[in-house]
Amino acid sequence: MEARGAARLRAERRRALLAAADVVATIDRLADPDVGSNSLSAFRGVLSKGNTKAVDDMTVEFELDAPNGNFPYLVSSDNYNAIILPRDFDGNWEKTLIGTGPWMLEKYTPNVSLTYVKNPDYWDTAKPNADRSELTFYGQEEAAVLGMQGDEIDVLAQFSVTNGKPLLSDPNVRTIALRSAAHDQVHMRTDKEPFRDKRVRQALALLVDRRALVDGLFEKKGDLGNDSPFAPVYPSTDKSVAERSQDVAQAKQLLADAGMGDGFKVTLTTLDELSVPQHAQLLQNDVKQAGIEIRLAVTDKGTYYGDAVFGKSPWLDSVLGITNYAHRAVPNVLLGAPLKSDGDWNSAHFKNKAYDRLVGDYAAAVDVESQRTAANEIQTLLLDEAPILFPFFTAYLTAVKKTVGNVEPTATGHLDLRGAGSTS
Repeated sequence: MEARGAARLRAERRRALLAAADVVATIDRLADPDVGSNSLSAFRGVLSKGNTKAVDDMTVEFELDAPNGNFPYLVSSDNYNAIILPRDFDGNWEKTLIGTGPWMLEKYTPNVSLTYVKNPDYWDTAKPNADRSELTFYGQEEAAVLGMQGDEIDVLAQFSVTNGKPLLSDPNVRTIALRSAAHDQVHMRTDKEPFRDKRVRQALALLVDRRALVDGLFEKKGDLGNDSPFAPVYPSTDKSVAERSQDVAQAKQLLADAGMGDGFKVTLTTLDELSVPQHAQLLQNDVKQAGIEIRLAVTDKGTYYGDAVFGKSPWLDSVLGITNYAHRAVPNVLLGAPLKSDGDWNSAHFKNKAYDRLVGDYAAAVDVESQRTAANEIQTLLLDEAPILFPFFTAYLTAVKKTVGNVEPTATGHLDLRGAGSTS
């Protein structure tokens, strides 16, 4: 059995050799509209199928649809869909998890656990200290927090303040907090009442107590949002743009000017994930001050996203909704998919040619100063139009037992355990 196991691992290592043809096959598949990959949210208008070429075994050439200064991020691990698969991929990759990284699959039990052993042929000199690492899957975040406190696991890759507050004060746990662009988007259908009039959308934006969200809901582990994807963590964000803050009197005046001085009733559709339900309840309370009554419709994740296409998704079809978004190293996808006229995630059904043009200007900029100039105009336009509220940006939190050192998470969801080991 041991000899056969060793032979199997050696065979997998040979198959894991990466060549340019594998990259071409993967990117072409992801850029193909007929495949319907979520990567189209990053590639639409940037890279088309057939425009990726193998120059030689070690070189790939991309011919872009339009200039894009942040393109390397869109074909890196920042695009969580863009895992490079073998050119002869047959749909069973998850059974072997063949890759070129520091770890190799030993055992995988769906929805239970996954065990890796270190890859002796890993190309980098920084090889894992440990012989193996085991990932445990939890159905609920609360169970993962209990697992961390009960010594079932040494590292909890990500947790929210809402469900993981006990970890913040646990003397046996160290919390790594990374500034990020993770956030909740509050979308308002710009093509449906009561949000056709931007004054109504502006009023809702002015009723939100952002400081209470950051300081209370997230224990000050986050940044205030200013109703655009430009989080403070991004170098291209223009921080000179005035921040929107709560102003109930102005909100009431805007509603009166829009003929809704007595307020209105609306259903907010969202999902039961991380801190989203609590955010929805706080928004519900905030808007009562102007006579707006929100009925909450909170569903499970699968129901909320549905088929993830217009007409078959509560996420994309609801008049008012809240969706949580993970951190991206650059804002390009967040500027495009949820907000451009042809965006795959345009839940606000926002159509604005000036905005589309400005996003093109931002994407084409190759230096931070030029990006910031375009960002200023985008931030200003979105503050005025207010199709989506970005009330806050949360920190990415990782919990680590104090007996374990050299754990390196990233805000994009990666966890580098190569150097991990006991501190005792």
